[in-house]
This record gives sequence, structure tokens and C-alpha cells, in this order.
Amino acid sequence: MKERVRMPKRPPEERIRSFEEVALGYTEEEAVREAKRCLQCKKAPCIQGCPVEVNIPEFIRLIAERKFISAWKVIKETNSLPGVCGRVCPQEMQCEKACVRGKKGEPVAIGALERFVADWEMKEGYAEKEISSPPRNKGKVAIVGSGPAGLSCAGELIRWGYKVTIFESLHEPGGVLRYGIPEFRLPRKVLDREISLLAKAGVEIITDCLIGKTYTLQDLSEMGYHAIFIGTGAGYPYFLNIPGETASGVYSANEFLTRTNLMKAYRFPEYDTPVEVGEKTGVVGGGNVAMDSARVALRLGSKEVWIIYRRTEKEMPARREEVENAKEEGIKFLLLTQPVEVLTEGGKIKGLKCIKMKLGEPDESGRRRPIPIENSQFTISLDTLVVAIGQGPNPLLPSTVPQLKIGEKGNIVVDEEGSTSIPGVYAGGDIVTGAATVIEAMGGGRKAAQAIHRFISSGKRFTGCYIISKR
Repeated sequence: MKERVRMPKRPPEERIRSFEEVALGYTEEEAVREAKRCLQCKKAPCIQGCPVEVNIPEFIRLIAERKFISAWKVIKETNSLPGVCGRVCPQEMQCEKACVRGKKGEPVAIGALERFVADWEMKEGYAEKEISSPPRNKGKVAIVGSGPAGLSCAGELIRWGYKVTIFESLHEPGGVLRYGIPEFRLPRKVLDREISLLAKAGVEIITDCLIGKTYTLQDLSEMGYHAIFIGTGAGYPYFLNIPGETASGVYSANEFLTRTNLMKAYRFPEYDTPVEVGEKTGVVGGGNVAMDSARVALRLGSKEVWIIYRRTEKEMPARREEVENAKEEGIKFLLLTQPVEVLTEGGKIKGLKCIKMKLGEPDESGRRRPIPIENSQFTISLDTLVVAIGQGPNPLLPSTVPQLKIGEKGNIVVDEEGSTSIPGVYAGGDIVTGAATVIEAMGGGRKAAQAIHRFISSGKRFTGCYIISKR
């Protein structure tokens, strides 16, 4: 069969006022049908396209044979979060892009099949019966941050017999997976399940603990940790730097999504943490975070929502699937448009002054550079504005450790193994690369785990470093 099996979704008119998951997943029969499209290539370029190197042909072969738990075991050998990755990874730019089937048609739906396997295991409760915590006698590793990089690093190390402790600054683990991705794309029950399996395997998770303040890296050394992994992510929001941007009703996407997700603003008044949105909301940006913010605003009650982007749809970095979902739900796209001023009244936003753009020659990103068109300014009426133009590395921890080499953009500098300038300290994910994909962050965490294993196995350990006072 050459035609791809489509995953069913909730109809737009049903989903726009609900935070229930949009994509419904495959049935057993649909998953088996799609799995049989796999050509079982010997060289398997799809594996090279996966940042954590899941044995994709093998788990798909097992699905075709209806050996769903065996397929889950294969994925878990390299991927600690299959239910998450099956939902939010941009497979079309990674494993599915490399799929041989895609050269003369549509690639195999690798992500949808991964999700199916994870959901099947969750329904059956297999892991709860089988997973146990083996002895921890190889050493202690501290992981700073419980986002995808930290969770992936922990998953690798715990399998190899290390005692692993994750330190998380917020009150629930998950990092960007919990506060940055809406419930309708990644249900919390899926994330909670996969984190709970890591805990069952022996990973200790300490929340409400800010490394750099609660404890320093020197403290962790004195607590007996042999190595440290830093995966604190990119939670430092970028702004437009235009007049009026500090007005009430203007949010960074980080604040907007965090308050909605982590503080459950979408369940107000059951949870006393509302996010005020007016009837007209604008979202500046063209990535997945912008699509998420626009679709959240719609569900929180906005009647009209615009994506405001300075290039064309072709240049948008967001997944095509998320762009199409946003369009289906009635999100409007204001393209080739750059905000120049937030218009205010009484300290609150009342509109946005913009200028039309045209595309010039490609810039360093490879996309055509947007250029303002003279005398093309116009205004739109808005009650709410969400700025979703990217985020930078969190500077708090690096600022307390003078020996930690930092790049020009505030990222931690590492070598090809994830080693920092301090022996025994490793880093990965967005704190190294800047904002990237979930699976790329997981790949960084997994690579660092392998380096940590070699470091401790050779008899070395982190011996501390000079720390600026945490007070």
C-alpha cells in the first residue's frame, strides 16, 4: 500500500473551545496498516535522521506483527519519552525526511506509529508491572533541569546503573514539555506517565530547587556527585524592542504559555490563575511557539486571532501540521508584516502599528531577508499581544560560575561530547544550542550521558569549582 494512513483529528468547531488533544491517534488496525508500508531498508537512513537513533525499522516491523510491547521496548532502548516524541517531534524534518518510501510518495508515518506504541503500553500498564530499579553502584550524577535534555540524560544513566538526581526549579518536572506545549498537543497524562516511569526506574526528582541559588555546583560536589549535567534550557524571552511594548496586555510567549499550562489558567476559576485575553489577539512570530500561542488564545476566549509574521508562509519555521491546524481553527495570517509600535491607552494595549515587508536576498538562516517597504505603515486593533520571536539560554546558573565558558549569545560552550570548560560538568539541549526541537535536546542529553559514563568509568569525578556567592 503506497497511500499513507491519516491520523484522525477532532473537528475544528469542537476543538477550538477545548484543551483536549486534537490528534486522536491510530487504532490498532490503522497502525498495522501503516507499519506494513515500511520497506525495511537494510541501511535504514531513517535511523540516521533520528537524533536519538531509535531503531525505527525494527519497532515498525514489530507493529506490523502486532507485537506492540516488543516495539515499545525497542524504542525505549534509546528514547525515554516515546509518547512525547510521537506527538511533538518534527519527524517530517528528521526521520521521515530520510524515509526511502518518501522518495516516490509519502514517507511512513514514523511519529504516529511511535505515539501508537507508547499509548498502547500506557493503556496496558506493562511498564508498571515490569520495570524495577536495579542497584545503583556506579556513581552519582546530578542533572540540572528536567526538560527533554535532562530527562533523556537521566534515562540513559539510570539504565547503566548510576544514581541519578534531577534538580528542577519549578514545582513540577518536565521543563518546556510541561510549561511550553499546550495540553491539546501534549496531554499532561502522557508526560506524567513517562516521567513516572523514569522515577520508577530509580531517578530521583527534587523540585523547587534552583541550582545557582538553592545549591551551587560546589555544593553538588560536596554532596558527592561525580558528574553534573546542565540542561536548563532557553527560557529567556526575546522581545521586539519597540515603543509601547511594556503595556498591559502584552505578553512574552514564555509567560503566556507558562501561566496557561503550568498554572492551569485554562481551568479558571477552578484554578485562581487567569490569563486575560481580549476579543482580538495578535501573535508575533512564525514558529511552533507562535502557533501554540495563537491556538491557546482562541481557546481562552479570543474571537479573532492573528499570526503576524515578517516573511511569507513558505519561510515559517513552524511544522506544516501546526500551521494547517491553526488555519482550520480560524487563525488569520498577516504575512510580510513587521510591528513597529504598540499603541496604548491608559497603560493598556489598544492596537499595533505595523509596516509591510518584502523579501530580499537570503540571510544567515538561508531564508530571504525581510525588508521594510517605505510608506506602507498601517494599524490593527488589538486587546492582547503575544511576542513569540524566540528565547535565549537561561543565564542564571552560568552567571554564578566564572570558569564556565559562555558563547556570545549566552549559551554554554561544549565540545562534541557535551563537555564544558569544567571537568566533570556537561551540558546539552537549548542551553547549548539555543531554542531547538525536543528531540534535538534529547539527543544532546543522550550524547552527554555517554560521555559522563566514560568519564566516571575512567575513575574521574567532578571536584568542584570556584563559585560566585549564591547570596
